[in-house]
Amino acid sequence: MEKKSKLLTIGQFASLHGINKKTLMWYDEIGLFHPAFIHPENGYRYYSYHQSSILETILLLRELDVPIDEIQAFMKNRSAASMEQLLQEKIKDLDRNLAHLKAVRKTLMHHRQNMLTLLTMDLSAINLVEKEAHSFVTVDVTPDTSFDKLVELITSETQKYQLRRLHDASYGTMISVESLSGGKFDDYAKMFIEIPFPIKKSGLHIQPAGTYVRAFYRESEENALLCYQKVLDYAAKRGLTLSGFSYEIIINENVIDRMEHALVQMEIPVKKINGISVPLPGGLETSTP
Repeated sequence: MEKKSKLLTIGQFASLHGINKKTLMWYDEIGLFHPAFIHPENGYRYYSYHQSSILETILLLRELDVPIDEIQAFMKNRSAASMEQLLQEKIKDLDRNLAHLKAVRKTLMHHRQNMLTLLTMDLSAINLVEKEAHSFVTVDVTPDTSFDKLVELITSETQKYQLRRLHDASYGTMISVESLSGGKFDDYAKMFIEIPFPIKKSGLHIQPAGTYVRAFYRESEENALLCYQKVLDYAAKRGLTLSGFSYEIIINENVIDRMEHALVQMEIPVKKINGISVPLPGGLETSTP
């Protein structure tokens, strides 16, 4: 009994480590972690405080999603070298998961901003906004590009840049300012997919930082025509020189069932104002009347 008094009951030991005592019973049954002492008369399990470091190692590995059979093999032959190797592998796994979570957070923030735009902005107004640079994967679009071919190209690009699926990032379409100036408001040149995490690869399209004209229209060819004509008039009256591409995204795609209810946001870079080059922005996106 003197020996037992220096030990912890299964309930005490489980509470000490923030787990259920059934977990300790299971670990004992599968041979992963045994109690220090089992009472010969009632079968009660008792644990030594000095076993805590071993249990914490097991719990850490379980938290890292290491399978039980791998933990059993590791515990039978554990050493500083094997522990270092295992932890290094799990650190790499965590880094990959963190990068993915950051990308998911950025996508969620993008969708939330779209909802705030729907709720708070005058969607009939044309505004000047400041934007930071973004990296896009692009897929060329022509009038002859079939829907099946477009899906194939998009799938290939999402896999190439390790996007788990298309909706891991924001995406949209691009029309050149040259086409817009020529009255070709449906002459889409590319589909883009934003890379939501830092990446250094050649072949990406960089949406430049700077001042943009922003406007909105309900999805239809007629509405697109009217919106772009208004934007071009707006730019001309204010001495704005537009450049590059118009970037279009549907901002309410998550809350509609039919495409005719889609609300398109278009943004076009402003290269010059009254002949003076526009400086790059230094802050977050802001709107001006």
